[in-house]
Amino acid sequence: MTLAADLDLPRAALSAPALSAHGASKHSETDAAAETVLWAVPIVLLALVLAVQTWGLVALTLTAVTLVPVIFVLLIWITLP
Repeated sequence: MTLAADLDLPRAALSAPALSAHGASKHSETDAAAETVLWAVPIVLLALVLAVQTWGLVALTLTAVTLVPVIFVLLIWITLP
């Protein structure tokens, strides 16, 4: 197994990306928010799968019951003028 410390790369190649001229990173805040959501989806699905493997149908039932108010609020929100 080759570690990064074993390679003869310049120190800058291993550091974080450089900031632009204005001091902002390459990604905007919306990109960061979208990335957070995209990371949250598989983590929540993994937690659900592990819960179902551990507790069975009870985990699916509790998940469905807790999501009822969330879906209800979303349906009301998308129908507002």
